[in-house]
Amino acid sequence: MPYKQKLAKTELIPHLLALIMNQFDAYHAKLLIVPSGSNIGSVLSDQIMLTCRAALYKRDKFTIALSGGSLPKLLQNLSQHFTDVKFDPQWEKWHVLLADERCVVSTHEDSNLNSIRCNFTNDVPIPIDQVYGIDESLLENESTEAIAAAYEEKVVKPILEQCDGMLDCVVLGFGEDGHTCSLFPNHSLVLKEETRLVAPIDDSPKPPSSRITLTFNVLNKLSRRIIFCGVGLSKRPILEAIFENTTEKDIFFNKHIKKIRMAKADMVEPAPYPCGMVRPVKGQYNSAALIWIVDDDAQNIRKIYDKYDEEGLEFDNSDCIRKFGWQSSDNDITKFGRA
Repeated sequence: MPYKQKLAKTELIPHLLALIMNQFDAYHAKLLIVPSGSNIGSVLSDQIMLTCRAALYKRDKFTIALSGGSLPKLLQNLSQHFTDVKFDPQWEKWHVLLADERCVVSTHEDSNLNSIRCNFTNDVPIPIDQVYGIDESLLENESTEAIAAAYEEKVVKPILEQCDGMLDCVVLGFGEDGHTCSLFPNHSLVLKEETRLVAPIDDSPKPPSSRITLTFNVLNKLSRRIIFCGVGLSKRPILEAIFENTTEKDIFFNKHIKKIRMAKADMVEPAPYPCGMVRPVKGQYNSAALIWIVDDDAQNIRKIYDKYDEEGLEFDNSDCIRKFGWQSSDNDITKFGRA
């Protein structure tokens, strides 16, 4: 074989190795896709249940951080869902933090804590002192920076010390501009924060202007599992921008939904929006560390198992189990079934 041909083949090896390594280097997210927005709460409840179970198996605390906006409404039926699947959440062991908060009193209509209380914690027996709001005594005379520092020192750090240095679960929404928590696009103070766990904002592009937020230091380095929820066509451009190589992998079901599609997607690098920058470090070793629960309108990907749609066949759970070899497992945090 001529020398030039041998050299050409030799040069292919580094190229092929680079392609293989790129597959391993890409950060993968797990997508759970439901028929409509009304199904999001049920799937979210399953994921929280499984995350809670895993946490309480290891320690006597379950820590969860929640964002505001429309997300707390998805938790309205969480307690009933646990009852339906005969799961005891041991509410007395729950610790609820704020992923972000507006600098207003907790009775204000803009308060995330107020929304979380009204839609969730007021209806379950989580001890009041284990639902952590900002120090409202600081609102009148202290700066946003002081409020953020107090939340970091008095809430976030003590909780981390009690749960092996990581939050068990963070549940987030994302805006049509790609923001999550109060991490907004092109906001250098927050996006480039390297040391603080909780950052202040006094120039939020959305009112109210003064807020505090968990930083990427918490989301990416100190969180075991992060769950995003998104509904509707308005969210599709964001998902199209932050994901690539999206491939549907399987079909599952839970007690209330006959068809839940699961997909894997690579995160675009560099991330075009803050929500796409959320990548828990544990995700490099655990594909369930970053989960996006969205509806068909938000994430319109090619359906691998589309014979049910094309032929008008009724989707049958037993058929799913038989064809795809899925069985319910209490220890599998990525699949649904009985509790």
